[in-house]
Amino acid sequence: MKYILLIYQNPGAFENLTQAELDTVFREVDELISELTASGEWIGGEGLADGSQTRTVKVRDGVPVVTDGPFIESKEQLAGYSIIECDTPERAVEIAARWPDARYWAMEVRPLMGGGGEEM
Repeated sequence: MKYILLIYQNPGAFENLTQAELDTVFREVDELISELTASGEWIGGEGLADGSQTRTVKVRDGVPVVTDGPFIESKEQLAGYSIIECDTPERAVEIAARWPDARYWAMEVRPLMGGGGEEM
């Protein structure tokens, strides 16, 4: 089964991490990706550009309405994603719990859907 791990961060709090804390986070991410690549569980992932570059699009009465910035009510924003393939939802949660961002903010785990609407 494939899962997407959605990585949430608070941009203001992220900017307040020390260089040593940032170095630790990035090292731990690299180590985890290397481990998941070796086990065959890593599919891919990317970070997202700063939320200030976001455009939120809604269509109302057939008219697109575009606003600047993410449409969120909280301080935490989607910062990136990883796609993994593992045998159980428990394993996906275990991997998400090891992601350094989970210690500071949150990780969301969701099964991916195939083109026919079935879980992959």
